[in-house]
Amino acid sequence: MPAIFSRSHAERPLGSVCNQAHNRMSEVSMATSTVVPVKEYLRNSYRPDRDYVDGEIQERNLGERDHADLQSRFVFLLCLPENAAYVTARSELRVQVKETRFRVPDICVLRKDTPREQVVTQAPLLCVEILSPEDTMLRTRERVRDFLEMGVREVWVVDPTSRTVTICAGTTAVEHTAGELRVPETPIVLALSDIFKVLDEQ
Repeated sequence: MPAIFSRSHAERPLGSVCNQAHNRMSEVSMATSTVVPVKEYLRNSYRPDRDYVDGEIQERNLGERDHADLQSRFVFLLCLPENAAYVTARSELRVQVKETRFRVPDICVLRKDTPREQVVTQAPLLCVEILSPEDTMLRTRERVRDFLEMGVREVWVVDPTSRTVTICAGTTAVEHTAGELRVPETPIVLALSDIFKVLDEQ
């Protein structure tokens, strides 16, 4: 099992133990929070956009330079002409993973022939999640599980700190520290060095 899912508290790159404990307490309190109807979530706009999980609107951790740069870099690479022939890549696009769950992946990669929808209801080929320091292991695993159970072929969990990408597919998760990543069902190949070099730019 890759390090992202098996490190000790002292080694985890997903935020401090205190932040994790705080977030777990927030998740436990869900049962007592106000339930928001799906229709209300869908007709409202949030900046940045938020997840909707069984009646609860959940904030996403965004706003840091590394996160923004990597998000832009992925979209740029996937939208190059040689890649855009096979896929459509969008950031901050709502995906309905279940009847009462909507997730907003950092990057959503759709088959080129996927019907145009304002909210994605057909399983994307790939979802990319870029970690922020405040992200907890519990929340990250839940998001990955939701995408995979919907039918998403792969979820890439990108760690800017360690410059690694963990590919989650089915019940497996494999951490990549070098080499290339291949978008499923396409000839698209992205080199990790080409992805992470954006973090060295001024």
